[in-house]
Amino acid sequence: MKNSLKKLLKHVLIITGFAVLAILYFNPVLQGKEIIQSDIVQYIGMAKQMNDIRDAYDEETYWIDTAFVGMPTYQLGVNYPYNFVKKFDRLLRFLPRPADYLFLYLVCFYFLMLTITNDFRLSLIGALAFGFSTYLIIIIGGGHNSKAHAIAYMPLVLSGILLVFKKRYLIGFLVSTIGLALEINANHFQMTYYLLLLVLVLGIWFLIDAYSKNKVRQFFISVSVLFGALFLSMGLNSTNILATQEYVQDTTRGKSELTINPDGSPKENSSGLSKAYITQWSYGISESFNLFIPRFMGGRNSEQLDKNSASYKTLLKLGASPSEALTVVETQIPTYWGEQPFVLGPAYIGASILLLLFLSFFLVKGKSKWWLTSAIVLTLFLSYGHNFELLTNFFIDYVPLYNKFRAVSSIQVIVELCVPILAIIGLQKLLDDSIEHSLKLNALKYTFIGLGGLTIFFLIFKSVLFDFVNSRELDQLNESNSDLLSAIIDDRKYLFSNDAWRTLVLISIFSGVIWMYLKKILSEKLSLILFAIIILFDLVGVDRRYVNNENFTTAKTIKNYFRPSQADKEILNDTSNFRVYDMSSGFFTGKASYLHNSIGGYHAAQPKRIQELYEFYLSKGNIEVLNMLNVKYLIKSSENGRPDAVKNPLANGNSWFIRKLSLVDTADEEILALEGLNTKESAVVRKDIWLSFLDDSPQKIRQKTSSEFSFKIGQENYVKLVSNKPDHLIYNSKNEESAFAVFSENYYQPGWQAFLNGEPVEHLRVNYTLRGLPIPAGVHTIDFKFIPKVIETGSKITIVSLVIFILVLIGLFYLIFRKKNPEIIN
Repeated sequence: MKNSLKKLLKHVLIITGFAVLAILYFNPVLQGKEIIQSDIVQYIGMAKQMNDIRDAYDEETYWIDTAFVGMPTYQLGVNYPYNFVKKFDRLLRFLPRPADYLFLYLVCFYFLMLTITNDFRLSLIGALAFGFSTYLIIIIGGGHNSKAHAIAYMPLVLSGILLVFKKRYLIGFLVSTIGLALEINANHFQMTYYLLLLVLVLGIWFLIDAYSKNKVRQFFISVSVLFGALFLSMGLNSTNILATQEYVQDTTRGKSELTINPDGSPKENSSGLSKAYITQWSYGISESFNLFIPRFMGGRNSEQLDKNSASYKTLLKLGASPSEALTVVETQIPTYWGEQPFVLGPAYIGASILLLLFLSFFLVKGKSKWWLTSAIVLTLFLSYGHNFELLTNFFIDYVPLYNKFRAVSSIQVIVELCVPILAIIGLQKLLDDSIEHSLKLNALKYTFIGLGGLTIFFLIFKSVLFDFVNSRELDQLNESNSDLLSAIIDDRKYLFSNDAWRTLVLISIFSGVIWMYLKKILSEKLSLILFAIIILFDLVGVDRRYVNNENFTTAKTIKNYFRPSQADKEILNDTSNFRVYDMSSGFFTGKASYLHNSIGGYHAAQPKRIQELYEFYLSKGNIEVLNMLNVKYLIKSSENGRPDAVKNPLANGNSWFIRKLSLVDTADEEILALEGLNTKESAVVRKDIWLSFLDDSPQKIRQKTSSEFSFKIGQENYVKLVSNKPDHLIYNSKNEESAFAVFSENYYQPGWQAFLNGEPVEHLRVNYTLRGLPIPAGVHTIDFKFIPKVIETGSKITIVSLVIFILVLIGLFYLIFRKKNPEIIN
C-alpha cells in the first residue's frame, strides 16, 4: 500500500506539472485575457441566440432562427438532458481555455505511454512530444477547439484498448468506455472517424499476431469487451449521436437531390461531399518534409519578415516608404509556397522525435512497430488527397463515411499521434540492456547519416530541387514586373535554409547525447533529462512562432468584433420580424447572426438547401428569392468601404397566401422554377412531396390530380405572425375560401410540427426550402412547434446506459476493496 501511494504521488506531481506547463505556455490567461480564435469568434455569433435563451430562461432551445434561415442547435454546443459525460469533461478541463486543451493533450498521452512502457520517465517525455507537437498547438490558435478536444482524448481511448488486449479486461473496459465517451462527447466526428481508422489498423495487426501465435480466441474475447465499451459509450452520448445523424442528412454533408450545378453542368453524384471539396486541402507530397524541417514550404501563409529581407529591400526600390515596406513584410508577404489554399503553420512533429522514430525502426520488433508504422504511412498518404488520387478516390468511393469529411490533410493528426508513440517505444529499447550494444550504435549511425545527409542534400541542392513557387505564381515569373516575386523566392529560400540548419544542429546534438549515453559518458537519468529539454526546446521554439502572447487580447476587444455599425443600428431600430443579408461581411460569417436574423452563417455543416439556394440565386442577388426569405435589409459596402443598410420594400414578410401552386417532377425542376417566379403570388412543390402529403394529411384537398392548383385570396384575407420564439411560432389567419399559405421558415421535417387550432396537421416543403400549409376557410390559429423526438429517445437510452455504467463501476470497486485483486489494484 505504501509503494502504491508513493507511485500515486509521483503521478499526481507530474500531472500537476502538466497543469503548470499549460498555464505557462498560455500565461496571458492569468491576466484574464482571451485567445483570438477566428473560428470561435464566428461560433460566438452563431450561438448567441441559443446562449441568450439559456441565460434568460435557464432552458435549452434546439432551434435558432438567426442563421441560415433557421437550423437546429445540435452542432452548436447545446446541452442535452442527462449528459453527465459533458459534465465530467468540464471537470477535467478545469484550467482556463485554451490551457485546458494542452493539459488534456499531456495527461492523456501520459496515461497511454504508462500503459505501453510502464515507465513514468518515458511517459513524461512522450507527453511533452505529443502535447507540444506544432500542429496540435496551431489548431488551438486557429480556434479548432472541438478538433483539439477530440484529439486530446485519442490517447486515452488507445490506452483502454491496449489494456484490454493485455487481458486486463475490467479496467480496460472501464478506461475504454470513459475514453470513448469523452471522445464522442468532444463532438468532432471527423477526428473520431480517423481514430476509428487507426483502431482498425491496430486490430488487423493484432489479429495477424494472434493467428500466428494461435491466440485467435483470446483476440475475439478482447474485441467483444471493446465492442461492449463502444456500445456503452455511444449509449452515454446517444442523444448527440442520434440528433447529429438525423441532422446530417439535411446538411452539406448529406446527399444532394440535385443532378445539376448552377451553370447547368452535371453535378457529381455523391452521398456526401464532392471530391473537389473533400480534397481542397490536400497535403503536398514534398510538403511532408514540414514534419522534419518546419519552414520547408515557407511556414504559414505569411511569416513575419524584417528589414534584412529581400522583399523589404525590393519594396523600397519599387517606391514604398520604409514604414510601408516594413508593414508589408511583417504581415503580407506570402511565404508559403505549397498548393493548399492557406495554412496556419507547418505540421512540425520535431526533428528530435523523428530521429527517435527512425531509431525505432532498427530497434523495435513485433506488432507495435507494424501497426504504428502502417497507420503512419496510410494516413500520411491519405493526407495527400488529390496528390494521391488512386488511394483517395478508393476511400471516397468505397470506404463508408469517408466522403462526409473535408480537408483530408487533417488526417495527419494520426501521424502526430503515432510518431511519438513509436519514438518513445524506440527510446525504451535504447535504454534496454538486453538489446545488443552494437545494434544500438549502428542504428544511431545509420539514422544520423540518413537524416543528416538528407538535410545537407536539401541545403546544397535546394535551388535545383525546388522552384519555391506554387502553380498560382508560375505565370508571374514570366512577367516583366516580377522583381517582387523574385525577392519573395529569395526570402522563401532563406526560411528554408535557416530551418534546415536548425534541424541539422538539433539532430546532431540529440545524436550526440545518445552516443554519450551509449558510451557510458552520460548516465541514464541525465540523458533522459537532456532528451526532455531538447524536445521541449525543439517544439516550443517552433510553436511560439505561431501561437504566443500576441494571440491574446482582452474580452472587450473580442466583443468589439460584434460592435454594431451604423448600418446595424439602423436595422436594429426596426422592431418587426425579418431577415438580413450582410453582403459586406459575406454570406458565410457569424457576425450578422450575432445581431440579426441572417440568411447566412458560419458552420461546417450548414443546411444543404440554403447552401444550394446561395449557389443558384443568392450569390447573384436574385430579388424574388430574397423576397421569399423575408430579407428586408441588405448590408452593402459603400464606395468608402463603410457598410450601408439598404431596405428592400418588396420582402414577402413572414407568411402569405398564394394564388397558384405548381407541381414539378424533379429537384432540378424545383430549384430552377424559382428563376423568375413571382413568390408573392405563386409557389412550387415537387410532385412526390405533394402526393406523399396527400396520403398523410388529415386536411381535405379538393384538387388532387393536377399539375397546378389555383386559390382565391380575398382583400381582407391574411396570415400573420403574432408570436415568435425560435422553437415556437404562432400565426393568425383569415380566409373566406380554402387557401394555401407559405411560411418564410426553413423546412426541417424531423422535429417541426404544425397545429391548426390546436390540432396536429401535416405541412410540406415548398419553394425548395420553405414551409407550406393548406388552410381551410375561416379564422384560425396556426402553431409551428419544434418538438424533436430524437431528444426524448436519446435521453431514454442515455439513462439506461448510465445505469449499466454505474453497475460496472460498482463491480470494479467491489473487486478492488473486497477481493483485493492485485491485477486491478495495479
